[in-house]
Amino acid sequence: MTMKPLRPLFALFLVAALPAAAAPLNVILRHPHLFETSRTGTFDVAATAHSILWRHDTGLMSADVRGLSLLPMLRAIAAQSDWTIYVEPGSERVASAKFADEPPAAALRMLLGDLNFTIVTSANGATSLYVFKSVRQNATQLVVAPPRHVPDELIVRLKPGADINALARMLGAKVVGRLDGLGLYRLQFSDAAAAELALSELQQDQDVLSVGYNNYFNPPPAVQNLGSSTPPLGPVNLQLRAPSGSGKVIVGLIDTAVQSSDTSLDQFLLKQISVADGTQAGSSELTHGTAMAQTILRAIDAVEHGNSSVQVLPVDVYGSSPDTTTWNVAQGIMAAVANGANVINLSLGDSTPDPMLADVIQAVENDHIPIFAAAGNQSTASATYPAAYPGVMAVTALERGAIAPYADFGSFVDFAAPDGAIAYLNGQPWFTMGTSVSTANMTGLAAGLADSTHQPWPQITSTLYQWYPVPK
Repeated sequence: MTMKPLRPLFALFLVAALPAAAAPLNVILRHPHLFETSRTGTFDVAATAHSILWRHDTGLMSADVRGLSLLPMLRAIAAQSDWTIYVEPGSERVASAKFADEPPAAALRMLLGDLNFTIVTSANGATSLYVFKSVRQNATQLVVAPPRHVPDELIVRLKPGADINALARMLGAKVVGRLDGLGLYRLQFSDAAAAELALSELQQDQDVLSVGYNNYFNPPPAVQNLGSSTPPLGPVNLQLRAPSGSGKVIVGLIDTAVQSSDTSLDQFLLKQISVADGTQAGSSELTHGTAMAQTILRAIDAVEHGNSSVQVLPVDVYGSSPDTTTWNVAQGIMAAVANGANVINLSLGDSTPDPMLADVIQAVENDHIPIFAAAGNQSTASATYPAAYPGVMAVTALERGAIAPYADFGSFVDFAAPDGAIAYLNGQPWFTMGTSVSTANMTGLAAGLADSTHQPWPQITSTLYQWYPVPK
């Protein structure tokens, strides 16, 4: 494959004229002030009176626990904080404490007693908590937070010919979402107890292929306003041209809402689709989806040099909520494909596998549509989904020739790509980093190659494997 000389961008975002066997994009970009926020709410532990509340709007913690052992307590903190937590095996603690609106360090001291702990925040804003009785290096056991799900909903897949409406009537449920082509349905019940009772019944029903919860995905990484500083990277300068050859490349961006930039970039954005309720408040703040859209376009520019026929189809799966669900993501993927997307970007993920989402992804892959997904920002080898599903191309973060210290790794990861992005809204620069950025970079590079070379996707991904292998 012959490529034009590649556009140099800026001192920390290095692009050089390289031979075809070399990658066109190498980012070395770090920022010390990102922090990833979480949902606000009470985490009830083991159906007892224990509760832990983490308010990210104030940065304060409240708790009311009585005789709560260490691991359930750390799981509760992990679910509330989105921190990665490691504990020294064999550590023990039974906590009894009641307090309100304490800073995290003070709150942890009251909860952990005489156990030692260290809080470490990496350059991309990912935070790790190490709990130990001897030295920090011995805190090696990962604390896995319990999966969160919509309490009064289930997702069911039926055999062909089965009647979802009759099944819903029998269970006293409402059908509030449907993907008829795949036999997938979202059921809503009167409360969590009714959903749990229905789950056990559906697991025994011969017309049911699978049934499970509608799980939550974690919020996307934060985007940091750089204020009046002048970053080394200006706005993307790319012009839309008519497609040449057969076919048009359309990137389905499954993310938060994408904002208008009031620049020439808007011509690359197709009409936005929303599968979630409401819209994100605070239009003056750049959304994660906007950052990913501009990252994709910047990577396209690195390949196509100033003009491209690739367009981005934004699909908002978050709406007004800080997080999304597996149903919204599945519905968003199918909506993108139905509206012409032929490559999918999933700069999101969670540790909980979901058979429904796996079925949707399999159906998309059967149509030979490539899917790029983020490997995760927890610095573990544990699988992240949907990145770890067969056929999905999982992307981790690359820094200075190595996997970034905060980024996930493991056998499910396919690529390691640059992890820093600068995006603009109303002339103001914003910054974010993480495997979500790395994923957008890979998607943009793939789309740019498809548009400029007209090669089939297997050949394009083979080229990307040469350019961005996972460091050993």
